[in-house]
Amino acid sequence: MPDTSDLLSRIDAEFSAANQRIEQMRTDRVQEYQGRQERLEQFDGLLDQLREVWKPRLAALAEKFGERVKVDPHIEPGRRSATLSFKSELASIQLRFAVVPDTDVRRAIFTYDLKIIPVLMKFDTHDEIEFPLDAVDESAVAQWFDDRIVSFVKTYLSLNENQYYLKEHMVEDPIAMVRFPKYAAGATLEVDGQTLYFIDESTLREYQQST
Repeated sequence: MPDTSDLLSRIDAEFSAANQRIEQMRTDRVQEYQGRQERLEQFDGLLDQLREVWKPRLAALAEKFGERVKVDPHIEPGRRSATLSFKSELASIQLRFAVVPDTDVRRAIFTYDLKIIPVLMKFDTHDEIEFPLDAVDESAVAQWFDDRIVSFVKTYLSLNENQYYLKEHMVEDPIAMVRFPKYAAGATLEVDGQTLYFIDESTLREYQQST
């Protein structure tokens, strides 16, 4: 019978090499995981540091809108976000800022998302800016937040000038006989359960004098 010892040795060598590759793969994956966890800790520290950049800006925006906005901050490991819901008779408006890492936790991604329902005009629904995790430019982040907030304010204000959104919200001054959006009324008066809208206090007084 031919000797098979050499064949068995070669087979064993292949199994041994495969096991070594598996062990190396396991070692590499563990190192990758540990490195990612370390970068996540670095990312969370960065978020705590950058909180002083975006927190006062979102607070300033919320202050300008007062009771018309509800702010819902969301904090969890590796992610920060804030959703601002705005009260409006014209549409449902939701603005969201968030910062997340990329898949490998090597870059910080800041995102801006705006939802307006119904959609009756063009507006910027999404924007983002990103930096290497170890080279985030705080001044650039601050400028980006400022630009996005101003962009949102412009969009919000244009909503109140858009004929499609205002279509169901136009009223007429019974004295001046001019049409205008309800929000622009200079005065109102309740008459027999109905609200009358006036473009100015002077037309309200004229109406009262004539009745």
